Amino acid sequence: MRAQNKRLSFLMVLFLALFQGYSQTNRVLDIFPEGTELHGNINYNNDTLQKHLLDIYLPSKVTGKIPLVIFVHGGGWLVNDKYSDIGYMKKTVAEILDKGYALASIDYRFATQAIFPAQIQDCNRAVSFLVDNADTYGFDTDRMAVMGFSAGGHLASMMGLSKNDTIPDFFMTDTNTSFQFQAVVDFYGPAELLLFPGANDPKSPEGLLIGSAPLDRPDLAKAASPASYVDGNDPPFLIIHGEKDELVSPRQSQLLSAWLTIKGVENELIMVKDAPHFGEMFDVDEIRTKVIAFLQKHLE
Repeated sequence: MRAQNKRLSFLMVLFLALFQGYSQTNRVLDIFPEGTELHGNINYNNDTLQKHLLDIYLPSKVTGKIPLVIFVHGGGWLVNDKYSDIGYMKKTVAEILDKGYALASIDYRFATQAIFPAQIQDCNRAVSFLVDNADTYGFDTDRMAVMGFSAGGHLASMMGLSKNDTIPDFFMTDTNTSFQFQAVVDFYGPAELLLFPGANDPKSPEGLLIGSAPLDRPDLAKAASPASYVDGNDPPFLIIHGEKDELVSPRQSQLLSAWLTIKGVENELIMVKDAPHFGEMFDVDEIRTKVIAFLQKHLE
């Protein structure tokens, strides 16, 4: 229990530091290519909740319908916002826009506000809004990818894996269900909640997500685990994980990749040597080149 409390405390300090460092829109805009068009703080759920907002970044000098990359932020389902991961992935973000792709970054309710499946419902509702308003912003809804980081990698994977004939109806409450993803990029996201060290602790991040210790409610833990939804209809995956990640074990990504391979789904797992859970080591040329090549292959 002491080790688990230490893990939770470290996670909270880590992500609160990210939150404080990257939560200002003007700091984020500095990283975007000249001419990028921002449509900020759009409410995607027709309500007043601060966590039901998204930002849209449109590339400059692009004609015709454009591919869309959707960012889902991390933070242990407890902290951070739609600016957080953009802040330290600035080179990758800039190149996505340079390649003529639109970028949408979304917020969702924290586990302290509403337990799972609220988070996946919010993400799907945000995508539904983007699809419904595709003509307004020029999106090509036949060329969409979702990219997430840590808890956002978990949600991005859930979105990509559950959006087919096995999807639970309650994941898609009041949403347009016509969309599909052509690609998923998962940065160090959890894949199986029952494998976490805190699986017996209701106060662990994964316990707070489902409202119970995962081992006390394995049914809820399975429902909230991306690995539960892998089948042959899933889109291609690029999975990236730090070799020395102490918050989300690399085995989580290895497990997801193994299941995808078994089911015949195209996927690649990149283990980043000496990398921790997050940071600028994931925005280096080698990783960025892989991400962009993956997006180009599946969105063009």
